[in-house]
Amino acid sequence: MSATVETPSGKGAADENFPVGSWLLPAHLRPHIALYYAYARAIDDIADNLELPSGEKIRRLDGFADAISNAQADEQKNGQSDADAAYGTATAIKNSLRETGVSQRHCLDLITAFKQDAVKNRYENWDELIGYCLNSAAPVGRYLIDLHGEPTAAHGPSDALCNALQIINHLQDCADDFREMDRVYIPENWMREAGGSVADLAAPTSSDALRGVLNRCLDGVDDLMREASALPDHISSFRFAMECAVIIRIAQTLSADLRRRDPLATRVALSKPRFLWCGVTAILALSARRIFR
Repeated sequence: MSATVETPSGKGAADENFPVGSWLLPAHLRPHIALYYAYARAIDDIADNLELPSGEKIRRLDGFADAISNAQADEQKNGQSDADAAYGTATAIKNSLRETGVSQRHCLDLITAFKQDAVKNRYENWDELIGYCLNSAAPVGRYLIDLHGEPTAAHGPSDALCNALQIINHLQDCADDFREMDRVYIPENWMREAGGSVADLAAPTSSDALRGVLNRCLDGVDDLMREASALPDHISSFRFAMECAVIIRIAQTLSADLRRRDPLATRVALSKPRFLWCGVTAILALSARRIFR
């Protein structure tokens, strides 16, 4: 059963735009973050699997949700069942949540988003897209905030940052998502207003209409980033604040790159030197701000 429930894509933390559980974060929390990432990766891979029909994706995702939310499971079982083995990633994060006191909601909201991916391939407008991001991305930031014991006041700017990162990722992958999965996260009403259509995503380079819509999406990202920029000031842990500052700088840099480069013609991503430069400059700026504040 274990081999048929999860469908690993081979993607890992190194494939993300941002550091996952980096050395900046407290060492005692990194194992929990690794478990949460493994869980998120597992259910995302199921939602993106091209060989599974939608109904089967939802069945497996529901199995993950049940493995996490079934509070009586540990009391009723005298050993590891086949279901335990099949949903071992979910069981591991459930145990982590119990140990840390973090809410299950940050795991279950992700399942809501990925079940949506199983049945929904188009987004009519920006608000609809943000609604998806609030389940697919925002829970990650809220999990980290709650894991660190930071105040709920940080949830707002964290949501803005995570939603911006999600949309940046959508824009980076817009051509592949359309060609491989017929999935489009770009607002369709904006495409119509610009005189284009989702078919523009199949071209080797962006049409004028698509370029205009990409820039409009990036305007939305910039609005989110202005709200997100306050996040480090809500974080008392300096190590966690550094991680937030680095991710903010990475998001700002990627957003600017996506304005200058065509994601249909090339993969828009940061090289290792630029990634490190974002980290160094963000940490220095945060340190200076805290010292002089």
